[in-house]
Amino acid sequence: MAKEEWNRKFSVIVLIVALLLSLSALTRVILLLSTHASGVSVTQFAGSLFIGILYDLSVASFAIIPFVLHVWLQNNFIYRRSVMPFVCLFFAGLLALLLFTNIVPKDYNTDVYNILIYYIAARFVIYLFLFFMPYSFRIRWRTAILYMSMTLVVFLLLFNAVAEWFFWQEFSTRYNFIAVDYLVYTTEVLGNITESYPLVPILSIVGVLTIVIVFLLRKQIRASVISPSPFVRRSAVAISLLLMPLLAYYATQEKWRHFSRNEYANSLAGNGLYEFAVAFTQNELDFYKFYQTLPDVTAFRLLRKQLETPNSHFVSNDPYNIEREITYTEPERKLNVVLISVESLSASFMHAFGGNENITPYLDSLAHHSLLFTNLYSSGTRTVRGLEALSLSIPPTPGQSIVKRPDNGHLFSLGSVLRSHGYTTQYIYGGYSYFDNMKEFFGHNGYSVIDRSAIPADQVHYQNIWGVADEDLFDLSLHVLDQDNKAGKPFFAHIMTVSNHRPFTYPDGRIDIPAARQVREGAVKYTDYAINKFLRDAQNKPWFDSTIFVIVADHCAGSAGSVELPVTGYHIPMLIYAPKVVEPREVNTLTAQIDVAPTILGLMHLHYRSKFFGQDVLHMPADKQRAFISTYQGLGYLRDGKLLVQSPVKSIHEYLADFKNGNETAVQVESGLADEAIAYYQSISWLLRHRRQEE
Repeated sequence: MAKEEWNRKFSVIVLIVALLLSLSALTRVILLLSTHASGVSVTQFAGSLFIGILYDLSVASFAIIPFVLHVWLQNNFIYRRSVMPFVCLFFAGLLALLLFTNIVPKDYNTDVYNILIYYIAARFVIYLFLFFMPYSFRIRWRTAILYMSMTLVVFLLLFNAVAEWFFWQEFSTRYNFIAVDYLVYTTEVLGNITESYPLVPILSIVGVLTIVIVFLLRKQIRASVISPSPFVRRSAVAISLLLMPLLAYYATQEKWRHFSRNEYANSLAGNGLYEFAVAFTQNELDFYKFYQTLPDVTAFRLLRKQLETPNSHFVSNDPYNIEREITYTEPERKLNVVLISVESLSASFMHAFGGNENITPYLDSLAHHSLLFTNLYSSGTRTVRGLEALSLSIPPTPGQSIVKRPDNGHLFSLGSVLRSHGYTTQYIYGGYSYFDNMKEFFGHNGYSVIDRSAIPADQVHYQNIWGVADEDLFDLSLHVLDQDNKAGKPFFAHIMTVSNHRPFTYPDGRIDIPAARQVREGAVKYTDYAINKFLRDAQNKPWFDSTIFVIVADHCAGSAGSVELPVTGYHIPMLIYAPKVVEPREVNTLTAQIDVAPTILGLMHLHYRSKFFGQDVLHMPADKQRAFISTYQGLGYLRDGKLLVQSPVKSIHEYLADFKNGNETAVQVESGLADEAIAYYQSISWLLRHRRQEE
């Protein structure tokens, strides 16, 4: 066999790599030419091209994986009539295994399970069809599959190049967390793209170019099918190529592209697909790059002014230090604390906030015996954002919650404060705590993490993909708290419920809404039932009278609206119940979710050093009331009935907030309010970047 003939076996791999490298280089040239006054020198651009090739090769190593497998494993042997019955039987057996056994639990992930079933069924049907076709047709089929796969890859590479150009025109950078956000909010984003760009002509042009390129390369593509190659030699090449993605994953560093002081040059050095993957894993958006800023010293001066209260004083004159000594005239009370963060509990579900569906009968009753906070707003729209606010007491930073970011340990938290005062501190979750990085985050921030794996299987009444039923979670919590009490130390437990989450399933016979209906109203009412059962059981415990129970939502059930940040989509309830400690009343102070932790510590009159951005609402001066609401990009600041929203790219808008319907009326931006909002968000970004928010 001629060496040239053997080399042609992997020609399709060479084509993909060459096409990706060429398109990436051309993209860099076009992006540079489209950027006015970029300041990129010839030397810097040369550096961008050189470093960019390293990222391009890294991406290419992943792009070629399915083609390497196809060239390696697909051969004429399996298409012989004597062999194909065994191939059909293999896929039929695999399909039966999945359909009629529990080897893959059907409720583990419905979408993934269905995709797997459809894929295997399709393979079975295809091979069964090919069995009745002539041998020559089966070989042509292999070629057709390779043509279709190549067409798809070429189309995606061309479309990505076009998408990168549009993204660059809007944000002057490669893909980042905004692009990840686009993937998260697919419906809204696709609608926006359709309205903003001539999508049909663009797709048509990309489609035509794809067909032309594949047609011109047809001989090389076909060569990968018809060129002979011994299996051993083919395996050696294939395995070597499949090791490349592993090498790229561990060797390629995102920091390589930051080689100059010109950010345009640094961005050009990147690869859009690589940067997208980095943003997806790091989930962070640089505040200084995408939002309006103040001089850092000015931002901290404004922040320190906002954090001044009669019962606190700063421990340092360092302008970038917000640490304060918090004191109370009353003696400290070493009370136990049980913080229950309830999944997706909108204020509108409760009768006290206008709800009329009677789905929170117990909480409505408990409200008359508790501190009821009527003007509280969640930081965001996801559980991890609520957990961040409740534990760290910091404003939401752009991008993903700190809970899901890397290197997020040893931060100043409610757990670290109470642990320093001799408390046992725990996070108890009804699901598996690896979800949303909870175990990593809480485990490295002063909490012992306890999840559903601590519950014996015979003690689980009900479970779904998210975790055990809330009553099982609370039974576990009672057991843990009993053990804490026996240890003779005060305890703090943060309990996170899971039942009020799609698919809204729960045990039968608990409430008057049948579980089979699978509606949110039933899930909410079941959680209300479970909280009632938990507190009734807790009343019989020796530690009940010396415990503060805090019931608060992590976020609302929904935040959709006709405006970017509808305030009604962030309005959540909070009840603080401690019949031997707290006098019942309504608290109408404007409250941010980040104020919950300092308010709990204030009820105990605890003396501590604070790095919290939140404040004790029960001792907050009237002129310091404000709240924070956000999406991944939009950073909202509520104050005096107005909502100021900061967005990329360096955009600020101010609205009169409609607290009844969630509408907004645009008004002229007040510089004082804008500076105040910027100060909060910029300061926390600075502190996290410089690791000054650690305990």
